[in-house]
Amino acid sequence: MKVFVTGGTGFIGSAVVKELVAGGHDVVGLARSAAGRRALEALGASALDGDLEDAGSLRRGAEAADAAIHMAFVHNFAEFAAAGQTDKRAIEAIGEALALTGKQFVVTSGVPGGESGHVVTERDKSGDFPRMSESAALPFAERGVRVTLVRPSRFVYGEGLANGFIAALIGTAAQKGVSAYVGDGGNRIHAVNVLDLARLYLLALEKGVSAVYQGVGDGAVRFRDVAEAIGARLGIPTVSISAEQAAGHFGFLGQIAGADNPASSELTQAALGWGKTRPSLLETLRQERA
Repeated sequence: MKVFVTGGTGFIGSAVVKELVAGGHDVVGLARSAAGRRALEALGASALDGDLEDAGSLRRGAEAADAAIHMAFVHNFAEFAAAGQTDKRAIEAIGEALALTGKQFVVTSGVPGGESGHVVTERDKSGDFPRMSESAALPFAERGVRVTLVRPSRFVYGEGLANGFIAALIGTAAQKGVSAYVGDGGNRIHAVNVLDLARLYLLALEKGVSAVYQGVGDGAVRFRDVAEAIGARLGIPTVSISAEQAAGHFGFLGQIAGADNPASSELTQAALGWGKTRPSLLETLRQERA
């Protein structure tokens, strides 16, 4: 089918575009620059000029396609609320173009945060601030659109460990000269390999139903184990810091670094036959070397 995608040149998006093209789909990606156009073409896709603030280009891309996948997001954590509003407007522009058509709209959200220790599943509701992806998309399910929500893990990693929050943790450790964890480090995070996540997007698209899927490969990784693997990788000490020190040490990741936030993808696995096929986060950290 012809699939319109946003964010097709990003870390996750480029892997998804490759997977879609390999699956025989005709992919058209939103491109905000000549470099973006070239990157999409190198992946085997075609490009449509525009950006997230250009509602007209978003509508044109969606109207001309059989389905749309929205992955783009402005990752400016200094202005996260504004980024959430941009995301909301982009979803609404695409949704309006798909209304009453019966077409599928795959929207990227994220695994919600939960109460400490609660294993977050596909049945848990997403929060509405600052990222309003799900609340913006779901009303279109009542307007003739098959809305599919894909929730990637917070920690998406790949070969080289050069992207995402894992790269930020490694960079912080290298800068500070120590790899830190909060308290006893027993709090848990969840993670997924970007190639497994890309396959999830393909399966979700081809399933073609309104549903919520979670891209969780490793559902309960102790943060201390992550810190120790990063420390060994960089050849630096691993240390415990207090909760009060976390924000100053980790910056925007301070709250995540100390939160106990396990998650599950059991319902997604049962619905799509999807699961982890790539090395785990800890295996990847221990295999890769600086």
